[in-house]
Amino acid sequence: MDLELSPQEKALSVKARDFCDQVLIPLELAVDEHGELPMDRRAAVRQQVRDWGFAGINHSKEDGGLGLTMLEQTVIEEQLGRVTNGLWSCVWRPPVSLKFGTEAQKRAYLQPACHGERRGCFAITEENAGSDPRQVEMSATRKGDRWVLNGEKWFVTSYNASDFIIAHAHVDGDPDKPTLFLVDKPAAGLVHLRSPKFMHNFAFDHAELRFENVELGADKVLGEIGQGFELTKDWFVEARLQIASHTVGAAIRAAEIANDYAANRVQFGRPIRDFQAIDFMLADMAVEIFAAKTMLYRVAWEIDRKLDRKLVHARASALKLYCSEMAGRVIDKALQILGGRGYMRENPVERLYRDIRVDRIWEGTSEIQRLVIAGQIRKRGFETYAGWV
Repeated sequence: MDLELSPQEKALSVKARDFCDQVLIPLELAVDEHGELPMDRRAAVRQQVRDWGFAGINHSKEDGGLGLTMLEQTVIEEQLGRVTNGLWSCVWRPPVSLKFGTEAQKRAYLQPACHGERRGCFAITEENAGSDPRQVEMSATRKGDRWVLNGEKWFVTSYNASDFIIAHAHVDGDPDKPTLFLVDKPAAGLVHLRSPKFMHNFAFDHAELRFENVELGADKVLGEIGQGFELTKDWFVEARLQIASHTVGAAIRAAEIANDYAANRVQFGRPIRDFQAIDFMLADMAVEIFAAKTMLYRVAWEIDRKLDRKLVHARASALKLYCSEMAGRVIDKALQILGGRGYMRENPVERLYRDIRVDRIWEGTSEIQRLVIAGQIRKRGFETYAGWV
């Protein structure tokens, strides 16, 4: 087994780190001050993403993307995870469900989204439907040859940076008919209720929306009637790998900052890393990152080798669970090593501490991941996680 990254993968990692250092990290304080990436800077950042060659990293060349492997995407996403305030979202990843669209839908949505000419956001969560998507109340009903959507959605990430929405609704209110619909902005009956503030700041917003008799043509159904949950599961797998990559990158940046500080901060006549209490924290941080990164790259490698889709879903849950919780532990230790300086908003570790907390919640809470994992053990046995496929 060859565990060494290829020259192409190494080059992509270096390039992504340079992009973060030169383009995204200089924007961190502005985003933290304004709560979002200022509107007057968004077009320039979008062009820089194109100029650096990171447009559409998660789609095939045939669909307008870069045709990268999952491992190549992972080395890029890990570096993007080093930035604070969700600035990694400036590097767009058109929703994976778009690849199941018709050729006309791909031309209208996926291809321009890969090029950065359009952007879509995903609307699935509701006030009473989070971890259990069968509780979705948003309905889609037929009206002649058209569809009518009614309902509300919460936590629609990057709404104010997007010009279309992929909305998850139940046809005729039937939870056995979950279906995805493409909704262009603006749309008659689409109401932006608010974009609440959260513990973290983020490049773009997280909106709450109301759909009031929003009418759509038959060509706006993405996939088949009743296929919405399956397409959403594919999106969740990709999103969970993305979160795992980001949390590993965030943990590494925090650990590097803490390690440098411990080597240079002198107390009682010695660098504080000379004290076992600090050195042991750094050792524990290193081991946790080592384990998480090993798991991350294994799962990405398995996806590229066409591992069974159900096993991928099972392992993506374990990956998201471990990496998101690992990052919380590592960044907490990093802040402790930095002391009062780590608690200052001007310090990246303070921002990472706020940023990383949501990764145990969105795209499936830690508790949901444990349910998935336990269910897989019951169905398939411990070999799912203890074996090697």
